[in-house]
Amino acid sequence: MDLNQYKSGSYKQQFKYKSFMPSIINHDWEINDGNLSLLLSQADNKLGELNAFSQLIPDVDFFIKMHVNKEATSSSRIEGTQTNIEEALQKIEYIDPEKKDDWEEVQNYIKAMNSAVEALNKLPVSGRLLKDTHKILLQGVRGKHKQPGEYRKSQNWIGGASISDAVFIPPPYEVVPDLMSDLEYFLNDENFPIPLLVKIAIAHYQFETIHPFLDGNGRLGRLLITLYLVSQQLLVKPTLYLSVFFEKHKTLYYDNLTRVRTHDDITQWIKFFLEGVRQTSENSIQTFKSIITLRSQCENKILTLGKKTKLAQNFLHYLYRQPIVDSKDVGEAFSISLPAVLRLIDDFIRLGILVEITGYKRNRVFLFSEYVKLFE
Repeated sequence: MDLNQYKSGSYKQQFKYKSFMPSIINHDWEINDGNLSLLLSQADNKLGELNAFSQLIPDVDFFIKMHVNKEATSSSRIEGTQTNIEEALQKIEYIDPEKKDDWEEVQNYIKAMNSAVEALNKLPVSGRLLKDTHKILLQGVRGKHKQPGEYRKSQNWIGGASISDAVFIPPPYEVVPDLMSDLEYFLNDENFPIPLLVKIAIAHYQFETIHPFLDGNGRLGRLLITLYLVSQQLLVKPTLYLSVFFEKHKTLYYDNLTRVRTHDDITQWIKFFLEGVRQTSENSIQTFKSIITLRSQCENKILTLGKKTKLAQNFLHYLYRQPIVDSKDVGEAFSISLPAVLRLIDDFIRLGILVEITGYKRNRVFLFSEYVKLFE
């Protein structure tokens, strides 16, 4: 089927409302749009460059952890949470009580992403994987009573105070298993050759249209993108996250998804998606380059510490994994006394590597600020 001939689906009359029944997607697709093909080529090239770059950087897993934190905060902010990356990196005892719910949702996203990437060693991107990931996403937070890990068994809707004034009503729950089965086959079926970036663009749209869970669909649908790229080995490491692009262009993100349903225009959605891949890959490459520069600068500063250089180098290495610390963290990590910890931290403050962020004389917290800024 040519993309331009695509029919997104139709509305089905329910008791007092009409829900949208999407067309199945596991079939042949043809691309005959020159602009889309050009965007696909550009996105593929940048993604390949990012993938290669990530394999050359020592300790890349530390930096990926920061990318996951950034993705978690951005994806959650799209859904209305207010946690920023600096807060996401802190321990719960330092979080404002009014923000703890938001903080916990972001932590669940991080756990869900890490668990799902690990699970790819044993499972394909599938309904089972998505259910397991969804269960972690909603564990113990708002939405914990909305069937975590299970497809919905009632009608949901998007926007509006009630279903009667909803912006969009997804398909009835009875057809969700079949629609998700079609989506799973589409993601894993090799009988219909289609560029993988186009495939995941279509799959993301379809997932958001099915809205298979009672809560968490937006976050899980965006997480699905990275999982698929890793599963297909377009990425060796999970280094591409589109939520920052989607958050920055939030209106366009929703408008383009909606336009598929209202105008059968899946081509425009795919173009928007591919531009997101291109820009995000480019930005991620620049972030990695900035990390290399910052790392060199910090290591040169540490060489001025003389006999304390070795401990300082180990501490710097630790900060890439944990860029917000208190004295207790450092003491436990290196098995050194409190006076030694304070001297080490003071050295890093003097060198401009750490800054104190509480303003307190006790229970102080320190931030590797220049590093965290690279991800903000």
